[in-house]
Amino acid sequence: MAQTLPNCDERQEFWKPAVPLRKEPQQAVSIEQACDRCGTDFLVGSRFCYVCGAARQGDLTSPGTTGLREWLDFASLRDAMGQSTGSLIMLFLGFACVIAALVTGFIYTATTVLDWQAVQIWRIEWLLAAVAVFAAGLLLKRK
Repeated sequence: MAQTLPNCDERQEFWKPAVPLRKEPQQAVSIEQACDRCGTDFLVGSRFCYVCGAARQGDLTSPGTTGLREWLDFASLRDAMGQSTGSLIMLFLGFACVIAALVTGFIYTATTVLDWQAVQIWRIEWLLAAVAVFAAGLLLKRK
């Protein structure tokens, strides 16, 4: 009876097999099956290493998709970000207002204090518009 369960006194870990495996010669692991960063084997069908989180080098997506075309497609970008259409439009408008506030200083040169104050007021107006648009985007966000 003692030979039936040789390791009954040892604590069984979840990753150790209950029955000792046969010793077979190990095969060389191809580069597609091992992580480049830490060297562990990828799980079947995984896109990332479960130990270090590094992305798998092989492309597991369908061969017809391209990265740039997918990012330029409004519907796939909306779905990937989890936003509603109105919220994504407000996000783009908010970025446009921030860029306009940055560009205002380059376009208009201030020769007097009055001109400088006018440019600063324009910047403030653009930034307030950006804050208002970002707030509207948050209110339109999908739950």
